[in-house]
Amino acid sequence: MRESRYWILSLVAAACLVVLLGTHLFLMHLDTLLAYLGMANPDPLDYSAVMARGRSGGWVGAYILLLAFSLYHGLYGLRSVLSEVVSPPGQRMLTWAVIAVGFIAFTWGTYVVIKSSLMGGV
Repeated sequence: MRESRYWILSLVAAACLVVLLGTHLFLMHLDTLLAYLGMANPDPLDYSAVMARGRSGGWVGAYILLLAFSLYHGLYGLRSVLSEVVSPPGQRMLTWAVIAVGFIAFTWGTYVVIKSSLMGGV
């Protein structure tokens, strides 16, 4: 793929992050606003609420999507910045190093989310 397509994917990931992080912020940290709107939510940090979210397939999927979008967006940005200071022969190695870090982080993060879900919650 050309560099412009990677950049567009980074913008798409950023837009998805805005939606996912906005939802997270609204549901987890703005419980006072939820109560004001009549959508009272039990304490999101309560043990039983955390365990219930961990058992929910929707939340597990949202956590994995959040992980994927944030890793792509962040690591693409890091690669873009570092590619300006790395010589052209080293850019290929830099790209593969970023891909390896991203793959390892995504695999580990997905494993943790799924394993904790199977254990009864996050």
